[in-house]
Amino acid sequence: MKKLYEADLYEPIRKHFIKQGYRVNGEVHDCDLTAVKDDSLIIVELKLNLNIDLLLQATRRQRLTDLVYIAIPKPKRISRKRWNDIIQLIKRLELGLIIVSFAGNRKSVEFKVHPEPYKRMTSKNTRKKAALIKEIEGRSADYNIGGSRKTKIMTAYKENCIQIACYLEKLGQMSPKALVALGTGEKTPLILQKNYYNWFERVQRGIYVITEQGKKELEDYPELVEYYLAGLKTEN
Repeated sequence: MKKLYEADLYEPIRKHFIKQGYRVNGEVHDCDLTAVKDDSLIIVELKLNLNIDLLLQATRRQRLTDLVYIAIPKPKRISRKRWNDIIQLIKRLELGLIIVSFAGNRKSVEFKVHPEPYKRMTSKNTRKKAALIKEIEGRSADYNIGGSRKTKIMTAYKENCIQIACYLEKLGQMSPKALVALGTGEKTPLILQKNYYNWFERVQRGIYVITEQGKKELEDYPELVEYYLAGLKTEN
């Protein structure tokens, strides 16, 4: 396929608006394409890739008219999730999106989004919000660095496991009920049964101990161990 230029997007879009009865011009006061009919002014900004510069350019054009489109060639490879996120962003910016496809000598224009006032959702995703708040409240402190990648993240679930392991190491074998009474939470039985980190061992029905692996790995969390043991002394 021959190399594309921004100018290659112009002609198929121009023809589309002419068919709709618009008077079309290119490069007017730095606008890539303008289309006028009666009192309606449409501005289209052309780019080979959708990037921040294109979005900034388009939002500046909104000072002139509410009918601003961005136009790009049809993306070759893009995940559905990312594409949906892009569409959502364009809608939030109250812009329009035109996709131009090239198949041999044939060029087609598809309007994916039209510029219109964005209807902000009046109700948030309450389930996801509740899960987020629950995770925040389940953490005793901030042990993670925002923006970190490829590092172990301290979650509320792991903190809960550390708390249970601390109590088992300090007090010896215990039942889930006894641990819950010390404040380890209602998920304690499930955590012990699932044993995700291999820190726990059932020695008899309803009775658990901490494993050697659990004792060793607790050494990686001295701050949390100190925090939970201090809390244990306070309760006692």
